[in-house]
Amino acid sequence: MVPDSPAATARGPVRAAVEDYGLLVVAGLFAALGVAGIALYVADPGAAESLLERYGLVALLFAFVLEGAMLLYFAPSEALVPAAVTVLAQRGEGYHLPTVLAILLVAVVGATVGQTTLFLLAKRGGREWLLERPWFRVDEARLDRFGEAFDTYGVLAVPASNTLLFTRGMLTVPAGIAGMTTRRFVALSALGTLSFELLLAGAAMGVLELL
Repeated sequence: MVPDSPAATARGPVRAAVEDYGLLVVAGLFAALGVAGIALYVADPGAAESLLERYGLVALLFAFVLEGAMLLYFAPSEALVPAAVTVLAQRGEGYHLPTVLAILLVAVVGATVGQTTLFLLAKRGGREWLLERPWFRVDEARLDRFGEAFDTYGVLAVPASNTLLFTRGMLTVPAGIAGMTTRRFVALSALGTLSFELLLAGAAMGVLELL
């Protein structure tokens, strides 16, 4: 048997620490983000617009990371892009299209980062570990239903669910548990979010133009 090289031995404790405590660190960060987000919305019911007015796309990115990680259960996530279009992109003569495109880019990046983090937690920690986390607000029965949808429709269920109201993000955990590759998940998650936010932005701009 070939002995371990010094480099492998040196990396061992670091890798062990990451594997043992990495999930706890990320879970703690998720919990802190969720508490911070709740505090903002409880303290100020108009927090979304006030944050957008003050911090612009940075606030939108933060909100979408929470949304992608399924921590935005205290606010309507489908209102984020329409609110951003209204606050940041509306001009007297219409809408500033480069700003609308920037909003869509931030929405896709933020939601994909949040969903991918949750996907990796599911992939590494497993179903039961997630169900035991207090910040994971999806019950076992609902998770099972979406797990069956993933088994039935396969990887295409990820972008499809991200395009629909009330199912966004719900295939993230089943995809992680099923062992989908991270690269494929990122691409499909981003595709679904882009299609959903394009619909919302287009609807918001069209409705506002008619008023």
